[in-house]
Amino acid sequence: MHFLHGDRPDHDLTYDDVFMVPRRSDVASRYDVSLATSDGTGTTLPLVVANMTAIAGKRMAETVARRGGLTVIPQDIPVPVVAEVVRHVKQRDLVFDTPIELGPHQTVAEALSLIPKRAHRAAVVVADGRPVGLVTERDCVEVDRFAQVGEVMSPIAVTVASDAGAREVFDAVDAARAPLAVAVDGHGDLVGVLTRTGALRATLYDPAVDAHGRLRVAAAIGVGRDAASRAAELVEAGIDCLVVDTAHGHQDRMVAALEAVRALDLPVPVAAGNVVSAEGTRALVEAGADIVKVGVGPGAMCTTRMMTGVGRPQFSAVLECAAAARELGKSVWADGGVRHPRDVALALAAGAGSVMIGSWFAGTHESPGDLQVDADGRAYKVSFGMASARAVASRTSTESAYDRARKGLYEEGISSSRMYLDPARPGVEDLIDQICAGVRSACTYAGASDLETFHERAVIGVQSAAGFHEGRPLATSW
Repeated sequence: MHFLHGDRPDHDLTYDDVFMVPRRSDVASRYDVSLATSDGTGTTLPLVVANMTAIAGKRMAETVARRGGLTVIPQDIPVPVVAEVVRHVKQRDLVFDTPIELGPHQTVAEALSLIPKRAHRAAVVVADGRPVGLVTERDCVEVDRFAQVGEVMSPIAVTVASDAGAREVFDAVDAARAPLAVAVDGHGDLVGVLTRTGALRATLYDPAVDAHGRLRVAAAIGVGRDAASRAAELVEAGIDCLVVDTAHGHQDRMVAALEAVRALDLPVPVAAGNVVSAEGTRALVEAGADIVKVGVGPGAMCTTRMMTGVGRPQFSAVLECAAAARELGKSVWADGGVRHPRDVALALAAGAGSVMIGSWFAGTHESPGDLQVDADGRAYKVSFGMASARAVASRTSTESAYDRARKGLYEEGISSSRMYLDPARPGVEDLIDQICAGVRSACTYAGASDLETFHERAVIGVQSAAGFHEGRPLATSW
C-alpha cells in the first residue's frame, strides 16, 4: 500500500479520513477474488467475531464459520461451557443450518420465544427424531398461546437428502415456493434446514474447517496467573485458535502470559493484544504471538478514549502495526472501529490479515441475547462493552462483595446499548454478504485477485470531512 501523494501524512488517520484510488485491473468479476486469509487460522474470509459476551456465542460461531470466518468465545465463559460450545460447533453440518426443534406437544408460546433466534424464522416439529412439520410466526397468529404446535404446524413442502447439492436444494425450494428445505439422513432423521438464500450462499462461500473437516472456532483467555493452564484446557477442548486478550496489551503481564502459553508448544495459532504501535507489536511477537490484535478505543461500546485520552486512530494504528508484524513474518487483526464495508476493505488495504467485528454483529438474530421490541415496534438486542460495569460484575462474581464493589467504582465501556436489527439485513449472514460484496469489489478496483495483492496494490488518499460526506448515498433527493 502507498499513499496517493507520496509521503505518509504527519497526523494519524481514521477510516473516515481515507479513500482508495482505483487502478487498472484485469480482474473481470468480484467472484474471481479470493478472500482467504494467510494468518494461519485457516479461514476463507477475513472476518473475526470479537470475543464479547453479548455477541460471540455458539449460534454465532457456527453460522460465521459456515461462511468462512471465525468467532472468538469470550474469556469470561467457564472452560466446561466453552468445551460444550466447541463440541456443538464441531458437530454442525457444513451446508445445512441447525434448526430449532420442537416436540408436537410443546406450546405455541414456547415456539414464539424460540423462533426469533433464527434468521429463517421457523422451527421444525420433530417426533421420534423425524421432522413432521414446520412452525412459523405466521402459523401462530391469533392462536391460543397454550395450544400445541402439533395442532398449528404447516406441512413440510420440501424434504431433501442430507447429501443433496446446494443447487439442487435451491431449485427444489424455488419451485415449491417454500420457506425452506428440510434435510434428512438415510433413516429419515432430521439433519438441518436450508433456505433459498442459504443454498445460494453455500455456492458462494467456503466454510472454515479444520483438518478433520469440522467448523473452526476460537476462544480467549486473560493474562492472569492461570493463563497457561486455561490455554491448555481450551486446546484440549478442541479450539482452533487461542486469543490472549487484555485492553492494554503492551504490558509485562501480557508478555509473561504469552511466554507461558508459548512454552506449552500449542498446535494452534496464538493471537494477542491489544496494541496500537510498532513497538507494542514487536513486543508481543517476540513473546510468542502469531497474530497481534490492533486497536485501543475505536469500538462502539468502548469509552477508553473519552475516559483516559488513550488510544489511536485506527487506520494509522493498523498500518503501522501490520508493517511491523510483516517484518517478523506475522499478521495483525484490526480490532474495532468498522461501521461500513469500506472500513473492512481499508483495514485490509492497510495490511490487516483479518478484521474483528463486534457491535456491528450484535444487532443480529445470531447474537446470544434475546430479541426485544421497543415502543415503536423496532427489534433490538442489548449489547455492552467488555470493560463496562456489567462485564466486570460478571467476571468478578466469585470474589468478595468488598472486592466487587471496589472494582465497580472504576469502569470503562457502555453497560447497556440497544443494537437495532436492520430490517433489510437482520441476520449476520446478511451483513457478511454486504461486507464481502464491498471488499471483493474493492479488490477489483485495485486490480487484485487476493488479499495479499490487494494490500500491495492499494493506493490510499487522504480526504476532508466534506470528502467523506460526498461519498455517502442519499435516501431521498436533495
